[in-house]
Amino acid sequence: MRSLDKYYSYTDFLKALGRTDNTNNAEKLLDTIYLDLFLNHVHRAQTEEYLLACIDSALDERNEAAFNKYVKELEKLQTTAG
Repeated sequence: MRSLDKYYSYTDFLKALGRTDNTNNAEKLLDTIYLDLFLNHVHRAQTEEYLLACIDSALDERNEAAFNKYVKELEKLQTTAG
């Protein structure tokens, strides 16, 4: 799964790690990568929860158009997962 605005490559990480002058760069890059992955996971989970609530509401209201809209959004979210 790619992050929202960032893409980190293994090569970038190895370059940061290989710098003998400052190994903190590699640690900072790794921390940034993990934080970005965590935030993306939380955002995806919250979005999925929201869409499921909207689908339930559309079913309760017998609103077929809204139901179809939210189901399509949920399917799109799920197909873009890692």
